[in-house]
Amino acid sequence: MTDSKRPTFDPHAFLLNAGLGKRLVHLKAKQAFFVQGDPADSVFYLQKGRAKLTVVSNAGKEATITLLGPGEFIGEEAVAAVVGRRLATAVAITASTALKIDRKEMIRVIHEEHAFSDLFLAFLLARSMRTQADLVDQLFNSSEKRLARVLLLMAEFGKSTDAPQTLPDITQETLAAMIGATRSRVSGFMNRFRKLGYIEYNGRIQVNKSLLNVVLHDQPFEQNAVSADLLSIPPGASKSARRISKVVNRINKPPDKPVKKPRS
Repeated sequence: MTDSKRPTFDPHAFLLNAGLGKRLVHLKAKQAFFVQGDPADSVFYLQKGRAKLTVVSNAGKEATITLLGPGEFIGEEAVAAVVGRRLATAVAITASTALKIDRKEMIRVIHEEHAFSDLFLAFLLARSMRTQADLVDQLFNSSEKRLARVLLLMAEFGKSTDAPQTLPDITQETLAAMIGATRSRVSGFMNRFRKLGYIEYNGRIQVNKSLLNVVLHDQPFEQNAVSADLLSIPPGASKSARRISKVVNRINKPPDKPVKKPRS
C-alpha cells in the first residue's frame, strides 16, 4: 500500500501552530527562553521579536554570542544524541512569540518529514557559516568594521529592503561585548557613524545602507563586489595570518580580463 492519501506536510504550518509536543510561548523583553545550565529538553522557533544568546564565565563575566531574529531556531543543541545542559542563556530583546517544541517531537519530525529536515539542515548550515564569518571578523577586522557588520546584520540588510532599518533596543555595553571592545570605543564609533550619515541615533539606532562603506573599505559598492579582499588583516599580523589571508583572497580574486593582442 502507498501513503498517497497522506496529507502533504507543510513545515511552515508546523512551525506556526501549537499541537502535540509543541506550544506557543509569549515572552516580554528581558524574559529568558532558557538559562545556561538548564536541561536542553526543547527547541524554540522564533516567530516574532528579537532575542540574544549570552554566556557567563565562572568569574561572572557575561558575553553576547549572537543576536537572533524571526525565522530562526533557538536551542537547537537539544536534538543532540545525548541530552545535555544549555551552554548559553537565550533572552528576548523585544516582546517575542516562539513555538516551543519538545525534544522528542523535534527528533520525530526531523526523522519522518524530509521537508522539515531539509529546512532545519538549511538553518544549521546558515548558522555554521555565520559563526565562521563571525570568527573571521573577530580575527582579521578592526573593531570599527566589526561594529558596522553587527549593526548591518541586526538591520538584516539584503533580506527584504534597503530602506533604513530601526533596531530593537540594545545597549552600547552589549555591542561592545559582541565586538570585543570597550564601551567608550563603541561610543566613539557610533558618533563617527552618525556624523557621516551612516546611522541616526536618538535612543533607538536607525541604520542606513551607506554603513556598508565601512565594511567595504569606503569604496564604491560595484567595485567592492568584485575587488574587495575577503580577509583584510591589520598591520603587525603574524606570518600565518598573512599567509591564510593571501590564500583566501587569491581564491576570491576575479579572473583577469584577457589582453587583446595588437594586430600585426
